[in-house]
Amino acid sequence: MNPSPLVSVVILNYNGKKFIKSLFDSLSKTTYPSVEWIMVDNASMDDSVAYTEQHYPQVMLIRSDANLGYTGGNNLGIAAAQGKYIVLLNNDVEVAPDWLDHLVNEAEKDETVGALQPKLQSMINRGYFEYAGASGGFIDQWGFAFLRGRMFDTIETDRGQYDDIREIFWASGAALFLRRSALDEAGTLDETFFMHYEEIDLCWRLHLHGYIVKVIPQSNVLHYVSASLPAADFKKLYWNHRNSLILLIKNLPARRLFLTLLQRFILDGIAGIHALVQFEPMRIVAILNAHFWVYAHALVLLKKRRLVQINRKVTDAQFRHLIYPKSIVFDYFLKKKKEFHTLGF
Repeated sequence: MNPSPLVSVVILNYNGKKFIKSLFDSLSKTTYPSVEWIMVDNASMDDSVAYTEQHYPQVMLIRSDANLGYTGGNNLGIAAAQGKYIVLLNNDVEVAPDWLDHLVNEAEKDETVGALQPKLQSMINRGYFEYAGASGGFIDQWGFAFLRGRMFDTIETDRGQYDDIREIFWASGAALFLRRSALDEAGTLDETFFMHYEEIDLCWRLHLHGYIVKVIPQSNVLHYVSASLPAADFKKLYWNHRNSLILLIKNLPARRLFLTLLQRFILDGIAGIHALVQFEPMRIVAILNAHFWVYAHALVLLKKRRLVQINRKVTDAQFRHLIYPKSIVFDYFLKKKKEFHTLGF
């Protein structure tokens, strides 16, 4: 067995010149000895590529002629990667020197590990978890995503309360460690998602193929967050609503599909009414456009669902313990359970 199998770190960049120096200066201190660095540029309009070529010649550069989003851009990097393991890494991060050692060690111990994530802390608000990954992700029975360390807009201080290694439902795409052979089996990122919820879809498919997903908090990464899109951006609102529905249509077992989608349609309707009362026209349009897209592409989505369900290797019982059996929306907004530990999950 190779004590230091090759890891391919794929960095996706779009107009990220301001992050390049801090990113690669941080990565250069990585103690793990066997790494290839790949940067995929999603048709940036700044001089990110020229700067990287000049200052970091050890980085393999892949240029896309168009912005292919998180999914298409990272799939280009995955196709070029030679490693036993692949890390999809955002360009707005800084890493601890031993970040990769902890991830590789865990993956080498257990061949059923399909994906891992480090603990993600905020680069802006030091001492807090960050919004996109914190210490591992879960979903509730209706498909709403939440994190150890962040639920909706409540972000917890990192006091070491989630420093245990444990199975999670999904790992953050900001720093997503993947076993190449598991990707070959379950498939790469679904480019229909473009960005947002794509890592949850991938992790769900890994679960369906019998792999496990874990968070390794001893591996530490700082994340700037929302460097690509601000939180209130129309596209982000649209993709979040649309892609969460695509996620459910593709991956839910047949017995839960109708009831879960019905519940989601009702909740999206309530969200639309709330946006109307709060005079948030952008959110209303985003919700409507998301639903119209799903209805218009129903046949395409059903074909995707059929492919996922035919290829699944295990029943949902194998990972049901990773799905919160209640409504996170109800518990958060009505029961005021604002932090992960209050869920008893």
